[in-house]
Amino acid sequence: MFSNILANYGEIIAMIIFGIGFANLLLQKNMIKKIIGLNIMDTAVYLFLAEKGYITGRIAPIIVDGVTDPSMYINPIPSGLVLTGIVVSVSVTALMLALTIKMYERYHTLDIDKVSTELRKEGL
Repeated sequence: MFSNILANYGEIIAMIIFGIGFANLLLQKNMIKKIIGLNIMDTAVYLFLAEKGYITGRIAPIIVDGVTDPSMYINPIPSGLVLTGIVVSVSVTALMLALTIKMYERYHTLDIDKVSTELRKEGL
């Protein structure tokens, strides 16, 4: 059992990092800190995908020296998913930060509980 844990240490680290980001997302009241927590979770998912896509002893899927045997290369799909995820993550983070700026301009606080109280006062 201990050898299985050592063989999958990257996945375990990714799950721990995801847990840290999730706890940050749930426990923080500041919107900027919540956004940071979501980015930590994203990073953990990318690490997990990269760990699952890597195969020891294989190389990147770029044909060199005429070697076309698929068993010599890693699967490129997880790498493509990670790159796509990073692009989406940057876009979502930019949108969240823009909305946070607008929220701060309107309510003069980044505390989600205070914003919620103000919304109740406004009747929304």
